[in-house]
Amino acid sequence: MDMFTVPPCAKKSEPATKKLKLTASGSDSKSKFNGAAPAGRGIGLQKLNSIAFSLSQFIETLPQEHRPLLKLECECMGKSWLKLLKDEIKKPYFISLKQFLWQEGVQGPDDNTKSLKVYPPPRNIYSWSDTPLGKVKVVIVGQDPYHGANQAHGLCFSVPKGVAVPPSLRNIYAEIKAEYPEFEPPKHGNLTAWAENGVLMLNTCLTVKANQAGSHSGKGWEEFTDKVVDIVDKYGGANLSPDSDVSGIGRGVVFLAWGAWAGKRVAKLNQTKHLILTSAHPSPFSAHKGFLGNGHFKAANEWLEMKYGPDSKVNWCQLDTADKDP
Repeated sequence: MDMFTVPPCAKKSEPATKKLKLTASGSDSKSKFNGAAPAGRGIGLQKLNSIAFSLSQFIETLPQEHRPLLKLECECMGKSWLKLLKDEIKKPYFISLKQFLWQEGVQGPDDNTKSLKVYPPPRNIYSWSDTPLGKVKVVIVGQDPYHGANQAHGLCFSVPKGVAVPPSLRNIYAEIKAEYPEFEPPKHGNLTAWAENGVLMLNTCLTVKANQAGSHSGKGWEEFTDKVVDIVDKYGGANLSPDSDVSGIGRGVVFLAWGAWAGKRVAKLNQTKHLILTSAHPSPFSAHKGFLGNGHFKAANEWLEMKYGPDSKVNWCQLDTADKDP
């Protein structure tokens, strides 16, 4: 899907049904928009496009005993991410994480997923990285992959086609419908079309044991995904601007942090460079405490249009282009 194609739904500019309530700092969203454009020129930061990377040379730097452990990352992680995370995955904590996963049965991209009781399937653990770093416009922060069979496929809140739409995602659809009345919620929950449109859907923990929520938390994923957020902080949106002076330099993105857990993950970010939107979680237990009516989807597009132009907006309403599940 063309990342810069903006069908009619995304071009609507009328105000949301309800005003945006809070940003991460607790201020009204309008104050964010006033200073959105100037965010510095990335002084001292190498341009994303000029960072060289050779996968074969990287593999040569790995100790022989670590190469099987990191085969999944080398084969399945998007190269725009791997070139900036290559040193991170060599760190002792990440090697320990991979040794733990190896014992859990996650040993490589071609593992037999029918017998594996860890989700998502190994090849989908890094599905979020299929969204190129320089094209990231919006980051949605999740917590744990779905722990039911056939649900998780590497994008937070998303499930493959043929799987029932989870309750939290139904509430996300309801909020989009409130902001864009022309939206017709699909019968599926596959959000791959958003990923193709520049939305990074990142869980802070990337694996989970079957039917055991939070079972892989505290093993190292949180430190790794914190590093992913740091990289987005530096390079998110780097290739959205046609201006050659700023191309390759991250000028800011939108972070959607729903729930206290996600809010903590984005609290350290530069609130001048980025638009950071927080609210209650879309879970049925909390959606009516601030998620429904938060206006985040339109607020994100208004900020992106101001920052990068009208072609940069996300078409939240188009979800039927994801014909293939990861």
